[in-house]
Amino acid sequence: MPFLIDGHNLIPKLGLDINAVDDEDELLARLNEYCRLSRKGNIEVYFDNAPPGAAESRKVGLVTAHFIRRPLIADEAIRQRLKKLGRAARNWSVVSSDRQVQAEARAAGATILSSEEFAATVIETLRAGPPPQAQTPRMNERELEEWMRLFSERGKGNG
Repeated sequence: MPFLIDGHNLIPKLGLDINAVDDEDELLARLNEYCRLSRKGNIEVYFDNAPPGAAESRKVGLVTAHFIRRPLIADEAIRQRLKKLGRAARNWSVVSSDRQVQAEARAAGATILSSEEFAATVIETLRAGPPPQAQTPRMNERELEEWMRLFSERGKGNG
């Protein structure tokens, strides 16, 4: 299920410093890793107070970051996105702890996750790491000798 996320609402829930210069980049990095490990994609993150001249939207790996300029705020941008989705909004999850955003997402038919709930899922996924890789079967000594003999014979016949 794809996600619409209030980025500044999620940052502190993941233990990041909302006042850090790179807080948004760090969040995007963690969300990308979450997507990779969980095999979930289609995450849109909305950030308030985009700096002048900053790109409004940009793809960062598997995540789309939307930097919202004043007078608009991330909450309003999420509302507009839900409205644009129309009936398809029921296929999306909205991640925010803002009660107004949650109410509007619920009215649009979207699933609601608090930032705390989603952060717990992200943290758990990042701690678990990648799923264990299946062991590639190895040749035993007899099989290796057989292959060596086979390719050696083949090489002599082509020379």
